Amino acid sequence: MDIRLQGARVGTCANASLLAAQLLRVRESWTSDVWSRTGKIQLASQFLASMVVGEWVNMGESEACATGMWVHASAGAGTQGSPGLGRWDEGVLEIVGGSREEGRRIRTWLGDVEVASGRKVAHISRYLCERYGFESDTIVTPFTSDYLSSYLSLCPSPGDAVLSFGPMDTLITPAQHYLPTRLYSLFPHPAQDASEKRRYIAMLSSRNADVPRALVRDMYTKSWSAFDRLVAIVPPGGSIGLDDKLFSFWLLQGDSYPLSHVKGIYRFETGIKVNEFRDLRANPRCLLESQVLSFRFRWSKMIATGVLGSNNNRSRGNVAQTPGPTSPQGQNPRSNIASSLGLSFDPYDYSPLPARILVTGAAANFPSVANLAGDVFNAPVFMPSTQVDSAQVVPHRNAPAAGFPGRASLGGAYFARWIWGKERSSAIGGSSTGRGLGGFEEEIRRLHGKRWVASSGTPLRTNVNTPVGGNGGSGANSGTSTPYGHRSGLGSTVFVEEEEEEVEEMERASGILASSVFAGGFADRDLGRDISRMRTLTGSTLDTVTSSGSMGPSTTFTTPDLNSGAGSPGGGVGAVVPQTTTLTPVTALPTSDAEAQIGLAKVAEADVDAFMTYAAIVPEYCRLEGMLCKSLV
Repeated sequence: MDIRLQGARVGTCANASLLAAQLLRVRESWTSDVWSRTGKIQLASQFLASMVVGEWVNMGESEACATGMWVHASAGAGTQGSPGLGRWDEGVLEIVGGSREEGRRIRTWLGDVEVASGRKVAHISRYLCERYGFESDTIVTPFTSDYLSSYLSLCPSPGDAVLSFGPMDTLITPAQHYLPTRLYSLFPHPAQDASEKRRYIAMLSSRNADVPRALVRDMYTKSWSAFDRLVAIVPPGGSIGLDDKLFSFWLLQGDSYPLSHVKGIYRFETGIKVNEFRDLRANPRCLLESQVLSFRFRWSKMIATGVLGSNNNRSRGNVAQTPGPTSPQGQNPRSNIASSLGLSFDPYDYSPLPARILVTGAAANFPSVANLAGDVFNAPVFMPSTQVDSAQVVPHRNAPAAGFPGRASLGGAYFARWIWGKERSSAIGGSSTGRGLGGFEEEIRRLHGKRWVASSGTPLRTNVNTPVGGNGGSGANSGTSTPYGHRSGLGSTVFVEEEEEEVEEMERASGILASSVFAGGFADRDLGRDISRMRTLTGSTLDTVTSSGSMGPSTTFTTPDLNSGAGSPGGGVGAVVPQTTTLTPVTALPTSDAEAQIGLAKVAEADVDAFMTYAAIVPEYCRLEGMLCKSLV
C-alpha cells in the first residue's frame, strides 16, 4: 500500500516494525503451515493480560492503531462522551492476507478492540487466587505497550516532548487533534475517560538508533566513555568553521518516511559525499547530531499540520517571548527567512519547539547526549530521577539496575492506580473519597503533590535499597545523585571501562592533551579551562574546540599502541602506564519543586547560542536529506 494512503487511512506511518508488516512477512517468507495453523494474534501486552485474567483480552484502541490496520473514527473527537467507533481496515487486511478471504480471517485473529480505556478489564483468574492467595475481587486494568507505558510514567504536559533512546528512538508528544498523515504516527491517548475530550499522542520514530550508535562506538572508540568524551569535545557540526560542517547519515535499515527506501552510510564534508571524514573523531558527534536533527526537522513539519493544536501552551520559560515584527505588507519576516532558506519553517524560531524535553534510555545517561538534545531544541532537559540514580550503577544499559523501577512498569502502575481510584469512587456511590480531580495526568500529579506535602517535601525514593526517610537522591536541588552508601550488591559498584588507551593516543597525536592548542592560535589554558573538566560543560557550546579537519586520515583508532614503545615519565624505556577512565553519567542539576514532585530531575539547561548554531546547520542538513530521499547521491 502507498505510504501516503496508509498514513491517511490508519494514522500510522508505514515501517517494518508494524504488526501488519510482520504478518505480511510471515505469509510471504515462512512455511505455509505456520499461517494455516494460526488461530489467534495477540500483542505481548494483551497476552500477559490474558494470562492474568484467564481468558482472551481484547487489545486497546491505542495499540490497535499501532498495528497499522485499524481505522480510528474521529467523529466523536472534540466532543465529550462520544468517542467514535473505529474498525479494522478491510483494504489493509486484504493486502496483508493476500486475498479478501484471508483478510477476513486475519480480522477474526485480531478480535474486537476495546475503545474505552478508562475502566477495568476483568477480575483476576481463579487459578491465581487459589495458587497465590489473591482476593477474588482483585481488578485487572488494561495492559499496554512499553513505549506508551513509559510515556504515561512521565505525565507530560501539552508543551513537553518525550525523547526516548533505545533500539528504536521515539519522540512522543501530546496532540489535540486527529489529523493523520504519513509524517508521524497518531494514537488515541491510552488513559482517558469516556467523559473527557478526546486526546491523542503523536509519535516520531527512527529504527536506526542503538545499532548505529554501538557500531560507531566499536569502530572509533571501543568504549562508551570515549564515545561520550568525543561527543563533548568536538564542536557542533564536527568543525569550528561555519562553512565546512560535517554530516553523516547511518541508515542501516529501512526507516520511516521519507527515508523508507534509503539504506547505507553517507558522510558529507563541505557538501560533498566522502567515504570517511578526514578527522575520525567527528563520527560520534555527527551521528548523534544527525539523529537528533532528524527529530528537529520532522517536528517542525509535524507542527505545521496543526495536529498539536495551538502554540499557546508552549511557554518558553528560558527566554522572553516577544511577537515578531511585521513587514509593511503585513507579512511576517520569519516566512521570508524560511523561503530564502528553501524551508517550510524558520529554523531560528524556537517558539514552536517543545518547552521541555523529557529523556529516557541509556544514551541519555551521557551528559553530552543530554546537552545535545537541549541545544538542538533550545529547551531544558529532564530525566526521571530513578534513571539518574540507576545510571550511577549501570550507565550504558537500557534496562535499569537492580532495585530501580523500569519506566514501563511504573507507567503501568500509575495507570492501574488511576483506574482503581475511578472504580473505588463508583463503588462507594460517587463520594469524594477516591475521586480524581481530572484526567490521568492531572490525577497522578495530584497524588504526587499530596505525597509531597504530607512528607514535607521529601523527594521520591528512586530504588528499593534506599531506606524510607533517607537520602532522597536526585530530587529537587540535590545537585548530585544518590550516594552509594545505601545500596547493596550491584548498587555499590561503579563500572569502570577499560580500553581507553587508543583514545588517549588519539588525543596526543592530535595535540589536544599534549599542547591543547586550538584553531585560532590560542591554547586552552588561555581560556581558563581545564581539558580534564570539559566533560562537565555543555559539550555543544565548546565552540573553541576544533576537530582538526585539515588532518589526513588517522590510524590511531586501528593502532592504539602506536606509542607503546615510549617511556613513561620516570619509568624505563618501553614501560606503558595503563590509563583508565570512569564512565561518568549525568547528574542532577538544581531542580524546581514542581518537577521534583513527580520524580523528574533536570540534567541539562537550554542554551540559545548553541541553538542558533544548530539552526544555521538545519538548512544544509535538510538539503542533504532531501538528496538522499531523491536518490541523488
